[in-house]
Amino acid sequence: MSAVVLVINAGSATLKYALYTEALECVARGLEEGATHEAMLEKVFQVIESRDLNIVAAGHRVVHGGDRYALPTPIDDEVLAVLEGLVPLAPLHQPHNLAGIRAVVARRPGLPQIACFDTAFHQTQPDLARMFALPRALRDAGLKRYGFHGLSYEYVSRRIRRIPELRGKPRVILAHLGNGSSMCALLRGRSIATSMGFTALEGLVMGTRTGSIDPGVLLYLMEERGMTVQALTELLYKKSGLLGVSGIASDMRTLLASDAPEAKLAIDLYVYRAAREIGSLAAALGGLDALVFTGGIGEHAAPVREAIAGASRWLGEFLVSVVPTNEEEMIARHTLRAIQRVPLGEAALSL
Repeated sequence: MSAVVLVINAGSATLKYALYTEALECVARGLEEGATHEAMLEKVFQVIESRDLNIVAAGHRVVHGGDRYALPTPIDDEVLAVLEGLVPLAPLHQPHNLAGIRAVVARRPGLPQIACFDTAFHQTQPDLARMFALPRALRDAGLKRYGFHGLSYEYVSRRIRRIPELRGKPRVILAHLGNGSSMCALLRGRSIATSMGFTALEGLVMGTRTGSIDPGVLLYLMEERGMTVQALTELLYKKSGLLGVSGIASDMRTLLASDAPEAKLAIDLYVYRAAREIGSLAAALGGLDALVFTGGIGEHAAPVREAIAGASRWLGEFLVSVVPTNEEEMIARHTLRAIQRVPLGEAALSL
């Protein structure tokens, strides 16, 4: 019976999974959807049992770890309670990530589970890059820029070290472009600035999210239009971005295939905001040596890559590259290392 690590990325109605051996060989991967997390996980375990595999641990993508968790962390009741407290900072993702953890507990109580955080990679940023111009008491209470997509950035930054034309480039901007889009400034492999901040709303235009927006717009919508917090949340997270601008779709593939002027407008705004963000991150880096695209749009939408890179040529000569990401492998790697540090069974959930 082969020992494997189960990697889980739980969404609202989906559960992505992968199985990795101790040699980091992926022996299975898949996507379950359209049911409860418990029902989706049951299907995953049917796959596992049909292949006579022995799960030694489960590694989870958890979007927000706050300031407390800078490393992959064995999950126990205390850790889970802290992560519950971060749900308001990542309402689209965190509740479902935690539901995946509970589903594993229900199916395999006592199985070691490791949380791998999208925020952890960005804790190398200097304090100035993480600050808002708010009173100190609010900053001390946790109102600061955290950054996201860290598992993807960590994987790609590792890959860069093994690519001859990219190795040795000190100032790199990574562009993780997908339904959720962000960018990260790497200085000698370490995150020093990123486009997302306190939540995953800030920065670039996304599939259904606004990206950066004047806070005065939100005050206006509440005061003059009577919008509630719930209505604003729906607007900012689910009805804006490419979908809101085009009125057609949130999927870049659909927009690129469309002749509608609204589709072109949405793409143009996406490119414009991305090029502006590159200028900002290049300022943080003091120049630019390489621009690396990853993520669904970054890897597969050549016209979008070309437009963004073309709009950034004023920065001078820099290398443009595409490096596919693999967050699941990064989670498997972290999970294996974590269970080597913590004896099996030492960290467990009682719920």
